[in-house]
Amino acid sequence: MNRNVTGCLSFAVAALCLMPLTSCTRQVMKVAVIPQTTGETIWEAEHAGAEFAADKSKVKIYWNAPTSEDDIQQQGSLIERIIDEKYSALILAPDQTIALMAPVQRALAHGIRTIVVASPLTLPASRDLSYIVNDDQASGRTAAMRIGQILHGRGRVAVLGVTAESLSSLAILHSFETTLETKFPGIVISDRRFATHNGTEAQQVADEILSSDHELDAIFTLSAASSGGAFAALQARGLTSRIKLVGFEQNVELANLVRLGEMDSLIAEHTYEMGFRAMQLLREAPQETPQDIKLEPTLLTIENIDSPAMKTLINIDWSKQ
Repeated sequence: MNRNVTGCLSFAVAALCLMPLTSCTRQVMKVAVIPQTTGETIWEAEHAGAEFAADKSKVKIYWNAPTSEDDIQQQGSLIERIIDEKYSALILAPDQTIALMAPVQRALAHGIRTIVVASPLTLPASRDLSYIVNDDQASGRTAAMRIGQILHGRGRVAVLGVTAESLSSLAILHSFETTLETKFPGIVISDRRFATHNGTEAQQVADEILSSDHELDAIFTLSAASSGGAFAALQARGLTSRIKLVGFEQNVELANLVRLGEMDSLIAEHTYEMGFRAMQLLREAPQETPQDIKLEPTLLTIENIDSPAMKTLINIDWSKQ
C-alpha cells in the first residue's frame, strides 16, 4: 500500500479512537456541593443525596464547607474557587442571606447553574437559579402547635437561636409567633435571644434565661447549637423533665436525646432529599419555568424516632448505603 495512504488511514483510525474519549470528557459535569458546615451530620445527608442521584460516569462532585456556620468568608471563598475552576454547577446551602448574594450572582454571571437548598436568598428563581428549601412557615407552625399541645394551651416559652441575617430563621420565628397568637393566646413568649454557633456560649445564654424566668415552661430553639446549649443548661439545673425543649435542625446527638425522652422533639429538615432532588434537577436541561420547591419538615418525637421513614433524617454513616 502507498505510504501516504497508509499514513492517512492511521491518522483517521487514531482520530476515531480519540473521539469517544473527547466526547466523554466534555460530558462530565463538575458539581460543587457547599453545605452550611461540615460540623453537622444533616449536611452529610445532603452530600449522600447528591451522590446517590449522580451518574458517576458523567458527574464529578466536589464537597466542602466551613467547619462552623458563622464562617461566611470561607463559604464565599469556596464559591469563588469553583468559579475560577470553571465548575458546571453549584448546590449551595447558604449560611447567611446578604453575605452570599454577591458570590452567587458572580457564579450565575459565569454560567454556573446554581441550586440553593435549605435556606433561600432574596434573588428570584430563574432559568439558572433554582430553590429546594425547607418550608420555614411550616417549621414555625409545627413548633407552635407542638408547644401548644404539650403545655395544654397555657404557659411561658423562650426562643433561642434567632439569626437576624437569615431569612429562614426570621420566617420560622414569625410563623411560630403568629401561630401561638392565633391558636394558643394563653402561651406567652417571655424572651427571644440571638443565635450563637458556640455550644458553650449557647449554654450560657440559656442559663441566663433560666436564672431570670423561674416560671418558664418550654424552650424553642432554632438551631442545633442552640438546642445543645439549652439542653446542657437544663440538665445542669435538673430541669429536663419540667421544662420542655423543642428544637429545629436535627443531628444524631439531639435525636438520641429525643429517643431517651430527655428532649421533647425536633423539627427535622429533609437535607437528603434536598441534595438528591438538586442533583436530579442539574442532570436535566435548564427549565424555562423557575423551580422554587419547598419541602415540608418532619416532627421527630419519641414515638416515631426509630421508624424506618426517619432513618434518612438522622443517619450518620452513609458509607454503608
